[in-house]
Amino acid sequence: MVEALKKNKFYGKRPGPVVLCIMDGVGYGKYKEGDAFQNAITDTLDELMQSCPVTKLKAHGTAVGLPDDSDMGNSEVGHNAIGCGRVFAQGARLVNDSIKTGKVFSEPVWQKLVKNTKDKKSTLHFISLLSDGGVHSHINQLKGLIEQAKKDGVGRVRVHALLDGRDVGPTSALDYFDPFAEYLSGLSDDSFDACIASGGGRMVITMDRYGANWGMVEMGWQTHVLGEGRTFLSAHDAIETLREETGALDQDLPPFVIEDASGKPVGAMADGDSVILANFRGDRAIEISMAFDSGSDFDKFDRKWVPKVEYAGLMEYDGDLHIPRQYLVSPPDIDRTMAEYLCATGVKQFSISETQKFGHVTYFFNGNKSGKFSEKLEDYVEIPSDVCPFEQRPAMKCAEITDRVIGEIASGDYKLIKLNFPNGDMVGHTGVYQAVVCSMEAMDLSIGRMKKAVEKAGGILILTADHGNSDDMYEHDKNGDVKRKNGKIVPKTSHSLNPVPCIIYDPRYEGEYDKALNEGLGISSLTSTVMNLMGYEAPADYDKSIVNFK
Repeated sequence: MVEALKKNKFYGKRPGPVVLCIMDGVGYGKYKEGDAFQNAITDTLDELMQSCPVTKLKAHGTAVGLPDDSDMGNSEVGHNAIGCGRVFAQGARLVNDSIKTGKVFSEPVWQKLVKNTKDKKSTLHFISLLSDGGVHSHINQLKGLIEQAKKDGVGRVRVHALLDGRDVGPTSALDYFDPFAEYLSGLSDDSFDACIASGGGRMVITMDRYGANWGMVEMGWQTHVLGEGRTFLSAHDAIETLREETGALDQDLPPFVIEDASGKPVGAMADGDSVILANFRGDRAIEISMAFDSGSDFDKFDRKWVPKVEYAGLMEYDGDLHIPRQYLVSPPDIDRTMAEYLCATGVKQFSISETQKFGHVTYFFNGNKSGKFSEKLEDYVEIPSDVCPFEQRPAMKCAEITDRVIGEIASGDYKLIKLNFPNGDMVGHTGVYQAVVCSMEAMDLSIGRMKKAVEKAGGILILTADHGNSDDMYEHDKNGDVKRKNGKIVPKTSHSLNPVPCIIYDPRYEGEYDKALNEGLGISSLTSTVMNLMGYEAPADYDKSIVNFK
């Protein structure tokens, strides 16, 4: 348990709540062309940026615990940082270090899965997003695991490879699949047999999150586990054929199964096999892990047949629910989060988003903790997301989230209200520029409504983001020119490396702090800032506040 926070000299200065609004995927772009945030009509945000204290915050790379500043931020590590006020080494860095030092291979789970396949002369399967995007997985980590499996005497490896197209180029799959297939062929010899066994777009199969669409997971089960589906002789043929037939981007490509010359799936799973989900990020790994780990009481879909396998995740994806039961690398042990401190202080909090980001303002914000620190002091509301391509509903659930937030601001029940508008990220990932512009304008309208409620209640509104995305919707070359293919602009679907805003709207400001905010900080500094503006001193080891009180 943590101790209650001490009051600071700002305590009691505002009658209303602090409202922390996370505009997911909204940053400061480098280029005007393709910056859907800058080019949208956002009258409210424009006014606030001109009249309020504003600064830019780092939201990628080492500022959020990732290995290198070339690594784009993401919603999970971003909400971890905002929620705990410090920077912890995150999944990608932890896995890199564990593979580099060999620690992961000396751990009991790795040794157990390897021994299982050797003893039973069975197959070691890897399910993985196949790219170097570094948000959910990294192809170099997968290669490290496969190479060690061969060294350890595993005889047969099958890779169930998911197409990315969100954290890397939208049609870049063959840049990964073709060299990877050659790599596996080069590793194979008389004692080792490795190949790609199945695949499909990450937004079609396997990688659902928050229970939004269990049908995706069912399709992944059929494809990876049962070996059922449309068959091809190679992943290259599958990708080229399905692209031509559907016109889909990589993330939306239908599933496929690789067969041998006799027409038999090369990688259907069998009793006695071992399976590793080689993604390190938790949100899109939990559901497929549940399908493997659950017994006969599993009721999300009909698995038809459940092979008796040894299953492990690359990491533990849910520390409270212990999903999966076995994992190779321990996740960061994030403690003493803002929510826990506020509960210890007796502060009532309200958290809300729609399904796509609900877990971010709760589970990830609370340091990868399921449940609440206090049932009396924390209230959570999830607005169900639409189950459709987000470019078709670019406003998403902005209006519904805002309706509820306005009501809670007026109620006076909460001292902290936090919310996430997913538009900039979820619509941004579609690569549809016009839809992203629409999503920014819808979000701005909602912020305008929320601003009025904050003003009436005498509260403070903090507008920020967890990473960029909507600010960089076109691919640019090294000279900054927009890339084109066959005369058409090449869309960008991945996150950006751009800084994000921090805007403080305080309509009852009376000079208690400098309007010139601290610069050069990361989003982890938002935590101390929120605590300070609520009237509390932040813990001594939290990252520096953005605000300087006079």
